[in-house]
Amino acid sequence: MSREITLVGISNLPRIADRADGRDNNFNLIRMLAAMGVLVSHAYPISLGPNTPEPLSDILSGTTLGMICVMVFFSISGFFISRSFEQTHNIKYFLRARALRLFPALVIVLAVTIAVSAIFFTSALPKIFWLGASEYFMRNLMLFFPKYPLPGVFEANPFGPAINGSLWTLNYEVLCYLGVVLCGILGLLGRPAAFAVWLMLFLLLYAVAQVQPLHSRFENLAQLGLPFSIGMSFWVWRSIIPLSWPLAAVALVVVALLRPTPVFDFALAVALTYGIFVLGYTRLNPLEGYNRLGDFSYGTYVYSFPLQQLIASFGVVSPLTNIALAFPAVLICAILSWFFVEKPA
Repeated sequence: MSREITLVGISNLPRIADRADGRDNNFNLIRMLAAMGVLVSHAYPISLGPNTPEPLSDILSGTTLGMICVMVFFSISGFFISRSFEQTHNIKYFLRARALRLFPALVIVLAVTIAVSAIFFTSALPKIFWLGASEYFMRNLMLFFPKYPLPGVFEANPFGPAINGSLWTLNYEVLCYLGVVLCGILGLLGRPAAFAVWLMLFLLLYAVAQVQPLHSRFENLAQLGLPFSIGMSFWVWRSIIPLSWPLAAVALVVVALLRPTPVFDFALAVALTYGIFVLGYTRLNPLEGYNRLGDFSYGTYVYSFPLQQLIASFGVVSPLTNIALAFPAVLICAILSWFFVEKPA
């Protein structure tokens, strides 16, 4: 009898598919909170040096608050990018939409960073600076061969001269987008059984990366591709995945129990993604009102690191002070980026 009651209770729960149409959700706010979390996490190594422990790293077996927030970005992207491809059925339009979401704001942040550095901060000779600046711009715009320092800028900072360390994730985001295109071309997004085969192949790569040292690009792709693939899975199986706070709590308990085991990171990615989607599709009218403000998360993500490095260059060695000074400046840049660059694009 209790089993029947449990099954009836689960069957009455809303599914992701019941909430997935339209824009009435909390994901803009969740992405913004994730971008702020990256800012908080980066404040520690930027202020005190690259070996400084970041928030959550001790609790989560080395996984930092910043990485948790990046996983949030990738899990949400996996779901909505898959939805976008299925709804457009047009590869050219899909790729154009992805490029317009990613590159205009990136071009501006690179250009602004170079201009401000040239006028106020570089100690290098102009010829040397502009030679390095052109390489910095082109390599970061191409995504796959990023260059982090500019000549004569932030060279005495505790973290080192990296201008925008957050950009390293963007090429993996693009690789994940291409994975969605491949799955879409093969028809896997609309065929759950076939998608399951693809998912198992990826999980095999992920398992190998956990036990066998690979090139850092493959290890990073496995690490970031995991939440992205889980997000894709949530789209493919959206009609059967229930949305339940009790189930999210149970998943969290399971993750805590698995902390000493080799599958902790995998369980964490699954539970985190599930919790994010339960929260994202919970009907909370005050939170949904945030959507009317705009989507400031990408701007927050790409502007926070250089502004935090700027603050550190003035001798600020307190992470909390770095956060307090950086956040309003980052928010202003993110709002300007959204209304004058990202939204028009």
